[in-house]
Amino acid sequence: MKPIWKPVLSVAVLALGALPALAQPVISAKSGVVSYVIGKVMVGDQEIKPSETKLTEVKENAVLRTEDGRAEVLLTLGTILRTGENSSFKMLTNRLIDTRVDLVSGTHIVEVAEIQKDNNLTLAVKDATVVITKRGLYRFDVEQSRIKVFDGVLGVTVNGQSTLVGAGKMIDTATAQVDKFDKEATDALDNWAKRRAELVAMANASSAKQVHDSGCGPNTNVVNSNFAAVNNGTTTTTSPCYNPCNSWRYNPWYGLITYIPCGANIYSPYGYRYWSPYNVMQAFYMPPPMFRGGGSGGGRMGGVGAYSGMSQTSAGYSGAMSAPSSSVSSSTAAVSSGTSVSSSAGSASSGHGASGGGGGHK
Repeated sequence: MKPIWKPVLSVAVLALGALPALAQPVISAKSGVVSYVIGKVMVGDQEIKPSETKLTEVKENAVLRTEDGRAEVLLTLGTILRTGENSSFKMLTNRLIDTRVDLVSGTHIVEVAEIQKDNNLTLAVKDATVVITKRGLYRFDVEQSRIKVFDGVLGVTVNGQSTLVGAGKMIDTATAQVDKFDKEATDALDNWAKRRAELVAMANASSAKQVHDSGCGPNTNVVNSNFAAVNNGTTTTTSPCYNPCNSWRYNPWYGLITYIPCGANIYSPYGYRYWSPYNVMQAFYMPPPMFRGGGSGGGRMGGVGAYSGMSQTSAGYSGAMSAPSSSVSSSTAAVSSGTSVSSSAGSASSGHGASGGGGGHK
């Protein structure tokens, strides 16, 4: 299968009009935006086709179905649903404050880098109801009546009985029985989801810098340049926490949508780092020269207060993109180029916990 399209200017609502891509934050007012597909994917009876103006939205009561294909769908802010081949789900409600998804068939992987305090996500899986409240990585095999927790904690209710399922455990959605499983025993879908997660995180650094430079408004005519670094942490409408921090943003250099946290940096459950606009400048970009006093004769560059920028890897960014204990693999940069599912899966690192793709599960 070949990738059939890339995300472009808008998500769900093209709220900013015909602004250039480099100036336009992504405004995602609802869950259910399809950010990436490969192969044949349908919403209702319509196959998703390439578009240069907007993305497809899975609206309430609509069904997304894959055949020989896979889909990546944005749910609540910081949460991505990846659906495997011959799988389907129904969007019950798509409000960020109350997102409910019925996983009807097949296999689905949910990556949660962050859950906003006013966002709520509930999944229905046959006889089970799952409430996601924490960062983590969760796999749902519907026909096998099985939910695996690779990282994080899930609250699962089966026939009125609620159970907390921790990392390294799986639950039977028919009997509520909890058992251990081998987190290294993964397949092609797991590996594809991990590579997609790495690309999304890699795109974050340049998008975070773009927000820092141009601010959180739709263009520099609305806000002062570089205000994000100056006003970090404030609660005014000219704060980086106003918009589009804690939101999705289209990265034109990578041709995909990434996530921008606000304030502190966060890590995905795979170990990949998401930079905030303020913190990315401290790590990746050289500040103006600092001068150290030298008596009446003035000062010289260097010394106290001066520091150098971080070096690049072959993937384009410093290894600090990933968890401190491991480095980001550079081999995944060609994932969205036209490789087939089978060939790309063969080149993937084995398992979620592999060291070659950044920090794994703990």
